[in-house]
Amino acid sequence: MRMIETKNYQEMSRKAAGLIGGQVLLKPDCVLGLATGSSPIGTYDLLAKGCEEGLLDFSQVRTVNLDEYCGLKAADPQSYRYFMDTHLFDRVNINKENTFLPSGTAPDMEAEAQRYEALVRSMGGADLQLLGIGHNGHIGFNEPADHFPAAVHQVQLTESTIRANSRLFDKIEDVPTTAITMGIGLIMLARKILLIAGADKRAIVEEAFYGKITPQVPASILQLHPDVTVILAKE
Repeated sequence: MRMIETKNYQEMSRKAAGLIGGQVLLKPDCVLGLATGSSPIGTYDLLAKGCEEGLLDFSQVRTVNLDEYCGLKAADPQSYRYFMDTHLFDRVNINKENTFLPSGTAPDMEAEAQRYEALVRSMGGADLQLLGIGHNGHIGFNEPADHFPAAVHQVQLTESTIRANSRLFDKIEDVPTTAITMGIGLIMLARKILLIAGADKRAIVEEAFYGKITPQVPASILQLHPDVTVILAKE
């Protein structure tokens, strides 16, 4: 595991964009595992600017996202599909048919979980998986539990996660209470993992990477991955 500390969020975003951009340059048809939330917004902005300036070419890239809220249609401004379109996909020359997220409106969530698991595995997993981390140590929507969930699954969100995500909604009652997420198995299948975190996540990052491995801190499983880079902003 490599731990990189940066002065601030902007520098963290530059370093993360540099690593992801480097992966695209190294393997133009790579599979990128992507995340949502506030942490990667700056990174996506820099990747989009790199494409606009002709420095990066996403035309052969395929992407797989970690998760999606249940009950939100793709066109809903709070859906993760909408987030990805707004912050990255609509700003780069990627083929939208090569951008994949689990469906939050599938009539059978168990079948959708199996479909998405098979899809990502058919690609061989991500060449590089971008992750954020929750204050409770969740990665994707893998919440603290008594075991590490291996496969794509539907999950009941914890009160702390709902509260944290409520800042993006008009009111807390609007936040979905369930989501569909990659399990730990697909995350660990990625050849490289890049986890980015702001200064407010320092305590949980230290617990996850220097504490014991426990499903109570889902990100702690990353200690077992052979190629993890953590970028932590100091402020």
